[in-house]
Amino acid sequence: MIYLDNSASSLIKPKCVQKAVLSALTEYSANPGRSGHKQALKTAMMVEDVRTTVANHVGTTPDNVIFTLNCTDALNLAILGSFQPDGHVVCTVNEHNSVLRPLEHLRQCSPSFSYSVAKQSGKLGITWQDIENQITDKTYMVICNHISNVNGDVADIEEIGKNLKDKNILFLVDGAQGGGHFVYDIKKMNISMLALAPHKGFYGPQGVGCLAMNGNFNLQPIRFGGTGTNSLELSQPNSSPERFESGTINTPAILGFGEGIKFVEENFKFIQEKLEDLTTYLHYELSKLPIEIYTKTENTNGVFAFNIPNVESTDVANYLNEKWGICVRSGYHCAPLKHKSLGTLDQGAVRVSLSFFNTYQEIEKLVLAVRTFLKHSQK
Repeated sequence: MIYLDNSASSLIKPKCVQKAVLSALTEYSANPGRSGHKQALKTAMMVEDVRTTVANHVGTTPDNVIFTLNCTDALNLAILGSFQPDGHVVCTVNEHNSVLRPLEHLRQCSPSFSYSVAKQSGKLGITWQDIENQITDKTYMVICNHISNVNGDVADIEEIGKNLKDKNILFLVDGAQGGGHFVYDIKKMNISMLALAPHKGFYGPQGVGCLAMNGNFNLQPIRFGGTGTNSLELSQPNSSPERFESGTINTPAILGFGEGIKFVEENFKFIQEKLEDLTTYLHYELSKLPIEIYTKTENTNGVFAFNIPNVESTDVANYLNEKWGICVRSGYHCAPLKHKSLGTLDQGAVRVSLSFFNTYQEIEKLVLAVRTFLKHSQK
C-alpha cells in the first residue's frame, strides 16, 4: 500500500509518538487533575509538560493552550465562544466546513449576525487586500485558513495579522494543515487564536485538537461539566485552561502530540526539504500529462490536487486504490466554497497529500498509475 492521504490524517507515526501513547496506556492512565493520589498527579504533570511544549512551539503561555476533542472542536470553541449577536465575521473562500458550518449556524440562529467570504484574488493564496475588502464597522473577527486542505494555497497570515493589529479585531487562524509545516509565533503574528490538528503535520494520534490563544479576551466555553476544580460551584471555572476542558481529556493522544511536536522540531528542516522536493517532483511529472492541476508550482507543502478531464474524481481514486494500492482522497474535502472557486463542483478533485515518510518511488508509482489510467481511458 502507498498512503498519500496525509492531509486527512498521517498514517505513519514516529517511534517516539508510538512509545508515548503506549506509556500513557501503561503508566499514565489515571485521570489527570481529578484526584490527589500519586498516579493522578503524575499523569497531570505529563499533560502539563505537553501543554508547555505546545506553548513554546507557538509562542504563547501554557494557560493559553487548550486541549480539545479535535481541530473542528477547537474551531467551534473559537467561533461560538467569541460570538457577538450583532456582529460581523470575515472568513475566506478556502475555509473548511468546520468554520463555515458554525458561522452558518450562528447566522440562522441570530438574524442580526452576519458573515462574509473573502475571495482569493492572487494565484498563491488569500492576501490582506482580499480580507480588507470585506471588513465593516461591525467586524469583530477574521477567520483565515492558512494552508488549503484542497490544493495547498497559502494565505499571507503574517500580513493579515499585521494589519488587524490596530483594528481591535480578533484573528483566528485554521492551522490544521499548517501545523508541523510552518513555524507559528502567534504573538509576533498577532494571531488571537490558532487551531491545530495534531494527527496531521505533527504525526500525532487522532482524538485530540488544540486551540492556542494569545493573551486575554472574552472567550466563552461551549462545553460545561467537571474540571476537577471548584467542584462545589455550579458555574464553570473562570481560569484557563480548565474553563474550556470539561470532562476527561485524552491523555494518550495528548502525550503523543507532545512527542510529535518534538519530532517535528528536531527534523523540521529535513521535513520541509523533503516535502518541497516530493511536491515539486510530483508537479513536474504530472504536468506532462493531459490533466488539470489545481496546485501552483510555488505551493510545495505536500498538498496537490488534480483532475482527469471528464472523469469523476471518485472514479480515479477508486482505480488507484483497487488496482494500484494507492490511497488518495477524492470528492470535495469538506470545503465547498473552495471547490466552487476552482470550478470543480461537478467532479470534485483528486487530492494527493504527502508526509515526511513518503518516498520518490511511491510518487513514481503514482505517476505511472495515472498514465496507465489515461492510456486505458483513451481507448
